[in-house]
Amino acid sequence: MVNYCLELKKGDRLFIHTTTLAEPLVKEVWRYAIRAGAFVETELDFEGKQKIFMHEASEAQLKKVSDWEMDAMSNFDAYLSIRAPFSLKQTEEIDQQKLNWRNEALAPLNKIYFERIADRRLKRCLCQYPTQANADEAGMTLEAYQHFVFDACNLFEDHPMESWLKVRAEQQKIVDFLNIKSEIQYKGTNIDITFNTKGRTWINSDGRNNMPSGEVFTSPIEDSVNGHIHFSFPGIHGGKAVEGVTLWVKDGYIERWDAQEGKDYLDQIFKIPGTRRFGEAAIGTNYKIQQITKNILFDEKIGGSVHMAIGQSYLQCGGKNESSVHWDMITDMKNGGEIYADGELIYKNGVFTL
Repeated sequence: MVNYCLELKKGDRLFIHTTTLAEPLVKEVWRYAIRAGAFVETELDFEGKQKIFMHEASEAQLKKVSDWEMDAMSNFDAYLSIRAPFSLKQTEEIDQQKLNWRNEALAPLNKIYFERIADRRLKRCLCQYPTQANADEAGMTLEAYQHFVFDACNLFEDHPMESWLKVRAEQQKIVDFLNIKSEIQYKGTNIDITFNTKGRTWINSDGRNNMPSGEVFTSPIEDSVNGHIHFSFPGIHGGKAVEGVTLWVKDGYIERWDAQEGKDYLDQIFKIPGTRRFGEAAIGTNYKIQQITKNILFDEKIGGSVHMAIGQSYLQCGGKNESSVHWDMITDMKNGGEIYADGELIYKNGVFTL
């Protein structure tokens, strides 16, 4: 976290946000960050904090953004977000209007955040501390889930940092190739969607911004997306699950959608500004992740999958779409899936053929 992901240097200001469950990891990150000469601030949420706030807060409170968070996102040099939930159900049974107020209030904060991580003025890393809530959601014992997390992060390797440097080098070859192409097509079972990336940048996600990582991604030209795509894996957003999503797109605009489960929630999401265009298209490359855990940090990296995100674009890719939502939706490509770049087949059955 300190030396590879965040590349902390003497004098850097680091903000760590997590829950009290992750105290053992926070303690060690604190130790190594202090050794590196950084100035460290922490915020550890207690159990039920978000649920209490969303149920009890007034409209005025929901529309107020923390001055402390705004300062951290605007002025700190590094941000470590450690996911360590007590529960994954804190936003269930919350009035949609309250969620909308909160999303609207956070939009300026998100804008600053995305602008500063785009050029690493804010060195950001998102990681997972294994908790029982995540293990339950993944259908694993806590011990099995811990093993899964550590393996996905290459922590069982003799030299984890060297392993991630190898990932960086291998994925750089892919992004170098994609960055001289323009027209990309995903094809597969109930998938036939094209988008243009001319003038946009494919990014090598090599474990610095997310740990674990293993993906290459870009932001497609907003009005270039055409076709339809079915997402075979469940999508989780705001603590709610949506299954079997299919989107129909014309000139970048999502004209129609369906879902086998959770369509009502999808209907609400598509009322939020910016959500009916795509902010990301990506290809997962971490083959140590081969099962859905209902945790997007891992699921979007599944080796042999692709994902597209509705909503907020990545500025570092050249994307222009703005939204308070960035929701990754994932589909399996291992059974007949293909990717074409300027008409050339470059990927089949979940692996690159370059």
